[in-house]
Amino acid sequence: MALFDLPLDELRDYRSASAEPEDFDAFWAKTLQEAREHELDARFEPIETALKTVKIYDVTFAGFGGHPIKGWLTVPAWANSPLSTVVEFVGYGGGRGLPHTHLLWASAGFAHFVMDTRGQGSAWGGGGETPDPVGSGPAFPGYMTRGIDAPENYYYRRVFTDAVRAVEAARSHPLVDAARVAALGGSQGGGITIAVGGLVPDLAAIVPDVPFLCDFPRSTTITDRSPYREIGNYLKTHRGHTADILRTLSYFDGVHFAARGRAPALFSVGLEDQTCPPSSVFAAFNAWAHDDKQIEVYDFNDHEGGGPYQEAAQLRWLPSHL
Repeated sequence: MALFDLPLDELRDYRSASAEPEDFDAFWAKTLQEAREHELDARFEPIETALKTVKIYDVTFAGFGGHPIKGWLTVPAWANSPLSTVVEFVGYGGGRGLPHTHLLWASAGFAHFVMDTRGQGSAWGGGGETPDPVGSGPAFPGYMTRGIDAPENYYYRRVFTDAVRAVEAARSHPLVDAARVAALGGSQGGGITIAVGGLVPDLAAIVPDVPFLCDFPRSTTITDRSPYREIGNYLKTHRGHTADILRTLSYFDGVHFAARGRAPALFSVGLEDQTCPPSSVFAAFNAWAHDDKQIEVYDFNDHEGGGPYQEAAQLRWLPSHL
């Protein structure tokens, strides 16, 4: 696919037309307050593997509604004092996978916490183990329209809350330096990373790659590729509800979380990305409030973005911020 979005010079100045709800901060403060009424109850069970250079813990903690959320914590085998830590969120349809698939960051000397995504984990990778016990009204297949009738019911209210609690769970482990924690993820994981960056005020850095869940008004109309297309398909049936649906989505738009970002940030974008259009990524990047920010641009890449090249960029950039 050739370039289909705005030229790069226009992308660098692009601003989203997404309207921020007046009660955005109050909505999220109430949501997180309700979540914290449940004990975090973070449990780290060491597991036996054939791996010699890392130790791995099977993690369970209480997320939205006190629901149990799974994860992995991987640390270098030599670690005996608190480490800089990366908390990672995974892409759409994936789960925490198998423990031996998360070795990069521990190999670089970090603690690495991977959150399972509730209700997902059956589309690719090694699977997931966290159910979503909350039902929803009529929805198009996928996750994008589950509970989309109201912000209080929307699926990503639960996921973003789980993600904030994941940071809190990671910080509770003795091998994690709570002052040196970064959030990281690609695609859906990148969108979750931006949300966490707006909701957790004292992160050391965030690293969202080709992030999803940004600039819904544009993303839902510029691309016909899923997952954004799930919203269009829902509205094909639920005619006349576009304004109501965009209002719900505005509480979860990465652009509005970015405006509250207080940590250095390293973004990435693929200029041929039809899954997460470049303008939606730049909308979040341009809105990111912290001055220390940069974006890696991959001119001829689709949603794979920089792949291993971006991992190398992260390995160069992140240590200086942790």
